[in-house]
Amino acid sequence: MKRLVLWMMALILALPFVAGTGSAQEIKLGSLNDLTGPTSDVGKDIALGIREAVQYVNDTGGINGKRIRLYLYDYGYRVPEAITTYKRFKNFDRVVGVLGWGTGDTEALSPTVGKDQIPYLSHSFAAALTDAKRAPYNFVYGTDYSSNARAAMTAWFDEVWMKDPRFREARSKGEKPRIVMFYAFPVPYASAPIRALKNHAAFLGFEIGPDQDVSLTALDTKSQVLGAKAFKPHLAWHGNTTMSVAATIKDAHALGLGADHIVNNWGYDENLVRLAGPAAEGVMGIAVTAFYGDKVPLMDKVLEYGKRMNPGVPQEARMIRTVQGWSQVLMMAEGMRRADKAGKLTGPSLKEAFETFREWTPGLGLQPVTLNVSDHRPGSVIPIYRIKGGKFELVKRVDLKAKWAKEWYGEWFGY
Repeated sequence: MKRLVLWMMALILALPFVAGTGSAQEIKLGSLNDLTGPTSDVGKDIALGIREAVQYVNDTGGINGKRIRLYLYDYGYRVPEAITTYKRFKNFDRVVGVLGWGTGDTEALSPTVGKDQIPYLSHSFAAALTDAKRAPYNFVYGTDYSSNARAAMTAWFDEVWMKDPRFREARSKGEKPRIVMFYAFPVPYASAPIRALKNHAAFLGFEIGPDQDVSLTALDTKSQVLGAKAFKPHLAWHGNTTMSVAATIKDAHALGLGADHIVNNWGYDENLVRLAGPAAEGVMGIAVTAFYGDKVPLMDKVLEYGKRMNPGVPQEARMIRTVQGWSQVLMMAEGMRRADKAGKLTGPSLKEAFETFREWTPGLGLQPVTLNVSDHRPGSVIPIYRIKGGKFELVKRVDLKAKWAKEWYGEWFGY
């Protein structure tokens, strides 16, 4: 029933949504979302959070007294539709900035937004989008997928492989840890960090097994798990969104894969625990913000606006995705305030405003964001969590720049 209510809310959101009324004292903002496509398992909650956060910004003074007018559209995770919607944002809605979604569409639009000089703050954290020379008008609010993958693998290697008694004998024999990767091969999001993962696996001394192709909508992954089992992996990477990650982890548990699991941020949330059940115990992963309801600054407002604006959606059905939606909106709003205060809110001035961020955070567990004209990576500190007793506990914060400065500024930049 809870899922039905959330789905009904998503159907309402699937219609083009415009918040606010026409006024000279408003700033137009576009939002591209997946409410009906293969990543809607995480996208619906994001859209709820975006609407709630925009209302919060407007209720608390807006952009130096100007209200945000939000244009939110569902594009179903289809790149051609994303391109069409972007053209609408530019030519009809005339937005100052865009809140983007997927990797495939964000990368496809990157040259266009650069030419049009419209800042594009994305939920895709593909590393290529953080290289300001290649993507000058692209920004991300969370650490990039490649850095996340390196951090998760490092945390497992340091805290599990090197310390857990399960692997004492293997270490004493000089065995290398073995890793396999489950992800949707043709999906740009899922495949974005694979090169970095394999590079880092070799860097840390792993043996790499055969990749397994798992679609974003997969509910049965037994053949892929059996395909990986012969390699006898110690560790499995999961690069999809929550639904198919949960299915894979459940099948791995049932079929005795015997591997630990690390998960990219879009597959690691409260629904993973609900869907995977006992199989989720011990699973490690990346979270770019606090989880829904955690005791961190500004979470009280997230909860308040969720109850007020979407009372039909049970609080226990909400997720970290809401918090991510708020973080994206609040970062955009901060950039807009700085640009507006500087004299004129245009695309180029908003870009310049973003590039003045130094250790900025809205709270909500988002790691401090620092940007400059050449490097749009928001930071190098990545919290890694583990599921214990159905709850998320912090394992460690991995600071890639502090640990490997040469690689951070060199070969790891942009991929």
